[in-house]
Amino acid sequence: MTEKNARDAIPRELSVGEVAERSGVAVSTLHFYETKGLIRSQRNRGNQRRYPRSILRRVAVIKVAQRTGIPLSEIADALSVLPHDRPLTAQDWRKLSETWRSLLDERIARLTKLRNQLDGCIGCGCLSMQECPLRNPWDTLAAEGPGPRLLEPDPA
Repeated sequence: MTEKNARDAIPRELSVGEVAERSGVAVSTLHFYETKGLIRSQRNRGNQRRYPRSILRRVAVIKVAQRTGIPLSEIADALSVLPHDRPLTAQDWRKLSETWRSLLDERIARLTKLRNQLDGCIGCGCLSMQECPLRNPWDTLAAEGPGPRLLEPDPA
């Protein structure tokens, strides 16, 4: 078989099962990604999903982004500006990584600060302390009433 014949033998489109097998992602996850607008498929005459081969790279990018802790909504926002009709390029990846780098840097700084404050925690559940640097810095939650409150940094 010649190289041209070998290329012609490679299917241009993949079924959802083939994408799942090749990407290591469950079929249900691919369906979920599709409902969230992360990936797209075409339907054949039998109403079966068909994906371009380039979907494999897109799914890989989604999985890498998820592993770094980036929420799917942010992944979807970043991918929404990229074309669906071709594989993601190195330039596309650079754009995505630049977008996510500052978010990851902020998250790393927050987690590092949290890790460094763990030594001061006495493990009491924090509600008996008026000021806990981990759960209630500067007692900011006292005005919200009694009981447990989760304090996350205000994104604004």
